[in-house]
Amino acid sequence: MGSQGKPTQRRYSPELKERAVRMVLQLRAETGERHGSVKRVAEQLDVGVESLRSWVKQHEVDHGARPGTTTEEAGRIKALEQENKELRRANAILKSASAFFAAELDRPQR
Repeated sequence: MGSQGKPTQRRYSPELKERAVRMVLQLRAETGERHGSVKRVAEQLDVGVESLRSWVKQHEVDHGARPGTTTEEAGRIKALEQENKELRRANAILKSASAFFAAELDRPQR
């Protein structure tokens, strides 16, 4: 009996990903066909078809052959979002500190 549910996520090395994408592009160049090349290479290398399809798509985006967010841009966006999150947190801390000290200053002295 096999367990059902969410399939396990496999990790592929960057070298395997590059090789697989190169093989798809080479097969497309040799045959002139775009259809079926991803599936053939995926079966050959025993990788997920949809994983390979997304790697090829990202490769095309990164090399200007397809519109979209490049890997470099995605990394930059992620870093900026993290920085934005940290700045919002720091800003909230400063606002509460400012309110605390303002209340201290408004309190009548004995």
